Amino acid sequence: MLHPRRRLLAAALAALSLILAPAVQARDANDIVIGTSAGPYADQVRYGIKPILERQGYKVRVVEFNDYIQPNFALAEGSLDANVFQHSVYLRKFSADHKLALSELVTIPTAPIAIYSRRHRSLEEARAGATVALPNDPTNQARALVMLEQLGWIRLKPNTDPVKASERDIAANPRGVKLLPLEAAQLPRALQDADYAFVNGNYALASGLKLTDALRTETISRNYVNLVAVRTADRDKPFAGDLAAAYRSREFLAWTVQHCPGYAKTDYQLALLSSGLEAAR
Repeated sequence: MLHPRRRLLAAALAALSLILAPAVQARDANDIVIGTSAGPYADQVRYGIKPILERQGYKVRVVEFNDYIQPNFALAEGSLDANVFQHSVYLRKFSADHKLALSELVTIPTAPIAIYSRRHRSLEEARAGATVALPNDPTNQARALVMLEQLGWIRLKPNTDPVKASERDIAANPRGVKLLPLEAAQLPRALQDADYAFVNGNYALASGLKLTDALRTETISRNYVNLVAVRTADRDKPFAGDLAAAYRSREFLAWTVQHCPGYAKTDYQLALLSSGLEAAR
């Protein structure tokens, strides 16, 4: 008899197979199916990357998801050729927990996590006992907790790993803030009820928030730069090389500059910008 959690996972995968039925059929080598979270990363693929690949003869299909669970299972079981929604910390943990052979292909321009409010104009307005919504998945919750410590609202235990920080690592809460962990996709809605909410950049933009609306934005580290993931066995295939090259291209950089204000650019994009400045001198 299946454990209830396994039954739930089996049901989710069965439903997913129906959604992606056209994708799991035999495909031409030039067909690429890319899964992504709804919102800005889907736009990056659809309007920034897809045109580049299609000029090279690829047929690109974009599949949008509204959670952080299904895209990796869909990639592992072959319904997707790549996915675009997560950072390296999440990919490593999810792959290890579920024994999936997935790997990073290339990093992408990333909208950082930030703290927003519809009730307050600044962080200085925060009162004792303020309600703060934050992601409930471990890696993104750690980012929010580190920011709360930087604000002086909580204090974490000495030697806490900032990548793995959890509520159990809170040593002091001098302001008595009330933490409300929620699924990342629900955080923009939490702004109706909570004093403040940490919202991942993709969900902020998808909900109509502007990155410039944030009261404080994370200084994004390499750990939290989003990426394109593929099956480990596919990393050296031609489509993977062409997909990575599309993200590293000057054409995509130009698209990013025009359409992604406030995003953290990748190392290779910063290098391109720097070389362009040097060439102009």
